[in-house]
Amino acid sequence: MDSLAKILDTIDGYIWGAPLLVALMLIGIFLTYKLRLIQVSNLVFSLKLVFKKSNESDESKQGEITGFAALCTALASTIGTGNIVGVATAVHMGGPGALFWMFVAAFFGMATKYSECLLAIKYREVDEKGKYRGGPMYYIKNGMHNKPLAALFALLTVGAGCFGIGTYCQVNSMVEANSIMFGMSPLASCAIISALVGMVTLGGLKSISKVSTKLIPLMAVFYIVGCLFVIAVNIQGLPAAIVTIVSSAFSFDAGLGGATGIGILVAMRFGVARGMFSNEAGLGSAPIAAASAKTEYAAEQGLVNMTGTFFDTIVICMLTGLTIVLTNTWSGDLNGAAITSEAFRLTLGDSWGIYLLNIGLLLFAFTTIIGWNYYAESCVVYLFGTKCILAYRFIYVLIVASAAFMTLDLVWVLADILNGLMALPNLLALFILRKDIVEETVKYFTYLKSLKGKVA
Repeated sequence: MDSLAKILDTIDGYIWGAPLLVALMLIGIFLTYKLRLIQVSNLVFSLKLVFKKSNESDESKQGEITGFAALCTALASTIGTGNIVGVATAVHMGGPGALFWMFVAAFFGMATKYSECLLAIKYREVDEKGKYRGGPMYYIKNGMHNKPLAALFALLTVGAGCFGIGTYCQVNSMVEANSIMFGMSPLASCAIISALVGMVTLGGLKSISKVSTKLIPLMAVFYIVGCLFVIAVNIQGLPAAIVTIVSSAFSFDAGLGGATGIGILVAMRFGVARGMFSNEAGLGSAPIAAASAKTEYAAEQGLVNMTGTFFDTIVICMLTGLTIVLTNTWSGDLNGAAITSEAFRLTLGDSWGIYLLNIGLLLFAFTTIIGWNYYAESCVVYLFGTKCILAYRFIYVLIVASAAFMTLDLVWVLADILNGLMALPNLLALFILRKDIVEETVKYFTYLKSLKGKVA
């Protein structure tokens, strides 16, 4: 087992090394330039689209669920343990400066998320059961005309959904949270989690999106209020914390994982990597949910889903990071979720702090499980057709049930590897299909201008 762990760690180091991180950043910067800072000029408009009331019975728009439901389904998988564990690990290993680079990565990642979700709508298909399917496998096949690469992406996503970030990582976090709060055994936790996952996922996308639209706003508000309370209690240290975050981003001394002289690189590496792992911009997962949205224009859903990166990283991850820096829990011997838990405990006390953090962790992890279930299902349909859907859903529930027997460290490394490999074909597609992205954007905003002209 130790030799396997070393092999996986080595592979993970290569995949999430400088080339991939640079590629993720460069594609984000390139698309930001091509789209003329769309994440700045149209952020307010995008937020208005998110909260605009949608008419589900509108026959003029093709799709299966509303744009908001598609966003919530994407956020279900995006807002997960990475917002708690990933941020804590980034700050612990890369220092407070990792938060600055996480913010930078998210800023450019918004343009990436916009682009991949736009392409998902443009190149989506209808399966044998009349359901809309899309994502990188479809725009790689239909836009790039490269079926082998599309199949590779689909296989990697099935692996990530079933054996990585979608199941084992999340269930292990839930098992630990249940043990801390209720003293529940791993087997009991897995039995309950499996039953709940089965109840939601066996109903398909509409069931998943219905639960997501209820849980996502609730859990986001719940966690944000908790973070804001910790920040408010420690408000006197906020200016100094912000100065520390910015100055550390360009310091030669990083966190515990950085040697003197390479602090900037370490902070950048952990900030960008954990940020991308959390918001999934460039990984190609969110477009799979976006493809089912009811919309006439691909760019419209791109704008809606672009806000996912804003909510996930620029809001939730940054709040988590501030609580950790303000309470200085990042510099001790703790690691992972224990760092964030200690920040809440120091401020809210043993009971309230531990319960608030772990309830948030339970909700975040559960929604990630059901979100990734749909991602992997869509890739199974792409590879094998709709006849396998029911069998896949039962297998997924069984995989969730087996999570108590997995070694957590190996699971996180495997999830990292699969996510990194998913990004490679997707980033290539985004670059090659850049003209499609710009054309669809121009078409949508030309349409909006024509509406203003009619009103005038």
